[in-house]
Amino acid sequence: MILALAEHQDGRISRTSLETVAAAASMDDTVVAIVCGADTEQAAGVLSGFAVAEVIRLEHPSLANYTPDAMVAALARFLTATDAACVVFPHTYRTRDYAPRLADRLGRPLLTDCTGVSRDGDTWRFTRPMFQGRIAADVVIEGPAPHLISFQIGAFRAPEPPAGRAPAPVRLVNATVESSDIRQVPEAPFREARQDVDLGTADRIVAVGRGLKDASHLDLIRRLASSLGAEVAASRPVCDAGWLPMDRQIGSSGQTVAPRLYLAIGISGAIQHIVGMKGSRTIVAINKDADAPIFEVADYGIVGDVFTIVPQLITALHARKQ
Repeated sequence: MILALAEHQDGRISRTSLETVAAAASMDDTVVAIVCGADTEQAAGVLSGFAVAEVIRLEHPSLANYTPDAMVAALARFLTATDAACVVFPHTYRTRDYAPRLADRLGRPLLTDCTGVSRDGDTWRFTRPMFQGRIAADVVIEGPAPHLISFQIGAFRAPEPPAGRAPAPVRLVNATVESSDIRQVPEAPFREARQDVDLGTADRIVAVGRGLKDASHLDLIRRLASSLGAEVAASRPVCDAGWLPMDRQIGSSGQTVAPRLYLAIGISGAIQHIVGMKGSRTIVAINKDADAPIFEVADYGIVGDVFTIVPQLITALHARKQ
């Protein structure tokens, strides 16, 4: 059995949590999803529509507003009473906050930021990037179960609810959290200033790199994005130069995305950028350098001048709409 921890907000299950369910399903046929909080009925109902054997609502008033102390106390006591082989998490900021403490409390190994998993007999081999994505290591975890694993955003595709499938059973478990466990008084959740778009939820993305040469050419890219119904993003050098805001950066030091369509225009394909978009369903690259690394991950590649090819794409898209 694999336990998949799902994060939720206002009753909505995050896409990264659904990706975690997909990762767990690739490891074992029996996946049990867990939602933690003080009122998880709506979120659990959403999860029950996916391919899970059961959904557990781990509830306690102390879990209403997130604190690492409450999460560790609740999960540690719950997990010691299970026979799960692994517990998988989405590799989010919240997971990075409390999972190391949970692993220490349980005395169990924690492997983070994994991008894949394979089975070798009775052993799982987890793949994770090292040295800022320059190499990928296969890791076998030793020691008693359960092992704690987090999967990188975009490593697995979020599944669709299976058609015609009966909802999975939902079970309420009252967590045990003592007042002495909590050392923080949580404030209202921090909310960043509203951004133009959350690239993590974008279905189509047009990303640009230094091949664009100058910020004045961004209008051409915006016209292409508009024709595709896509969002505009960029590699780090473009954002560092101030051509686009930093919240549009994709890569190891920016956002990780997994859209259905990813257009990489004038992007050479440095590994730091690749790790942020390689989970995209279809990758199209346009670059004048036929040996650019971006073509190694692209599903379709066009070798040529972006200032010739992009206007032709815009014209073709407009003609198709007429």
